[in-house]
Amino acid sequence: MRALKTMPISFPGLFGDWEFNPDPVALDIGHGVYWYGIILAIGMLAGLYLALKQAKRFGIKEDDVTDVTLWAIPSCIVGARTYYVLFYLDLYRRADGSLDVPAMFRLWDGGLAIYGAVIAGALVLFLFARAKKIPVAALMDLGVMGLILGQIIGRWANFINREAFGGLTDLPWRMRLWTSATEAIEVHPTFFYESMWNLVGLLLMLFVVTKARRFDGENTCFYLLWYGAGRFWIEGLRTDSLYLFDWTFLGEPIRVSQALSAVIALVAAGMLFYNIGIKKCTADGLWVNRLAAMEAAEEPVEEADAASEESAAAEPDVKNDTEEADNGDQN
Repeated sequence: MRALKTMPISFPGLFGDWEFNPDPVALDIGHGVYWYGIILAIGMLAGLYLALKQAKRFGIKEDDVTDVTLWAIPSCIVGARTYYVLFYLDLYRRADGSLDVPAMFRLWDGGLAIYGAVIAGALVLFLFARAKKIPVAALMDLGVMGLILGQIIGRWANFINREAFGGLTDLPWRMRLWTSATEAIEVHPTFFYESMWNLVGLLLMLFVVTKARRFDGENTCFYLLWYGAGRFWIEGLRTDSLYLFDWTFLGEPIRVSQALSAVIALVAAGMLFYNIGIKKCTADGLWVNRLAAMEAAEEPVEEADAASEESAAAEPDVKNDTEEADNGDQN
């Protein structure tokens, strides 16, 4: 089920007859500058800004954050688009069954899958961390904070494009979209659900999880658990899901993203339980704390070296004073 991008959006249960009709094209230049791309760019920049501000809490240098972002952003875009095209390949088939390759590259028409971005981003972070000799888990703990903020903002691009909405509903916050010039549907605004769910997750990460971290990777596990649980619920409401063959669970078809979300959430919960409940990790093992301990251990050595240099510099003066005294006695 697709909604027309040229027809207005409204929330009749909240705002009555008030309508909002945003043009997906922000600037009519060339192929057009789309709000979809602008909103995603804002999300990426906001995520980078947050990561820079939080870097010290994880023992990561700001220069490293900037460097890895330059590699991660294009990689995440490619990964998100590739994942989407592969799993929604039928959307890019012509009437004769051939693939419409140019359409696969038209990002302005929408079509990015967050799991593709997460996979690509994780790979870039892993390679960068190995090259820079930074613990991968510490870098990923910082990275997921920027990622979830980018998701909070990025979901509003789906709103402008009238996509990623849910099934029919009569709830007060239902969203009305038009499928033709004369037919409208009232659906779950799932883009809003996910944006708000991620906002709560970010606030928890900022003010609770990060402060109480006991092992590198805890933020990452929390993100995967939180996002996975939320996406599992929200995906069940959407109408554009890809289904896993003809498999069913409790009589319902299995959605790919929903199944993946469940697996990710369960694995993340298991890792949290193992590290906190069984392994009993403490904050002493965090990279930022180990780094601080190493720097503190180096300071006494540097102070001792400085004292030795001062002592060596003072010795000639003492020697000269002694020689002058001896010459005075001889006279």
